Amino acid sequence: MPVTDLTRTRPDADLEMIRAAAREAGELAMRYFRRDPQVWMKAGNSPVTEGDLAVDKLLRDRLSAARPDYGWLSEETADSPERLSAARTFVVDPIDGTRGFIAGSDEWCVSVAIVEAGRPVAGVLDCPAKAEVYAARAGGGAVCNGKAIAVREAEGELRVGGPKALIEAMPERQRSRFVGVPYIPSLAYRLAMVASGRIDATFIKANSHDWDLAAADLILAEAGGMVLDRQGETPFYARRETRHGTLVAGSGSLLGEMARSIRDMEN
Repeated sequence: MPVTDLTRTRPDADLEMIRAAAREAGELAMRYFRRDPQVWMKAGNSPVTEGDLAVDKLLRDRLSAARPDYGWLSEETADSPERLSAARTFVVDPIDGTRGFIAGSDEWCVSVAIVEAGRPVAGVLDCPAKAEVYAARAGGGAVCNGKAIAVREAEGELRVGGPKALIEAMPERQRSRFVGVPYIPSLAYRLAMVASGRIDATFIKANSHDWDLAAADLILAEAGGMVLDRQGETPFYARRETRHGTLVAGSGSLLGEMARSIRDMEN
C-alpha cells in the first residue's frame, strides 16, 4: 500500500489485523511458557528468551507483509532509522514481562500498537496465560475480551502500583489512603489493570521504552485514563528516542497529584 493511501485505511481493519497477529503470537509464546525456554542476557542485564525471538519473527513476518509501508520498532529487532520516514509504525514488544514469563508468572502479554504522528491509533495486549485480550483504537473505546472497560473512580482506599520510592514521595494526605499492589512484572499489563479499574493508578520508573507503553497507553486513554510525564504531557512514540523518563498513569485528580509529585521530586 503506498504511503499516500494510508489515510484511506479503515481503522477497524488495522485493529483487526494486529489483533489476529497478536493472538497467533500469543499461541506461539505459550509453547515456550513454563517449558524452560533458553534464556540469554542482553545489554543492561535484561533477559530475552527463545520465545521472545520466535514471537518477534512471527509478528514481523505477518505485519510487515500486510502493511509493507509501515515502520517497524520492536524490543527484539535492531532499530533502523528507516522507520522514521514512515507515516505509521508498528511498535511491538513480543513478550512484555519477560522476567515474569521466565519465572512462570501469568502476568505477561504480547503488545502490538500502530503509531501515527507520535501517538498510538490502534493497540492490542494479548495475555494468553490469563485468557485476556485488551484492544482499542483511537476514538473507539477500549475492551477486554470484547467487553467495554473503564477506569475506576478514585475514592476511598486507592490501589497504586509502582516503585516504592515514587509512592513514598507523594504527599502524606494522599499516601495515607494507598493500598499496596503486588509486583506486576509486565508494565503493559499493569496499565491494563488501571484501564480495567482493578487498580487506580501506577508510577512508571524512568527508562521504560515505546514498546512497553504504546499499546497500553491507547487502551488506558480509551478507558478514560492517561499516561503523563513530569510536565503533565502525554508521551510520544516511534520517534528517534524511544526511552522515557518517569511517568504516571491513572485518571482524575489523583493522576494530576502524581504528575506533580514526580515533577517536584526531579526538580
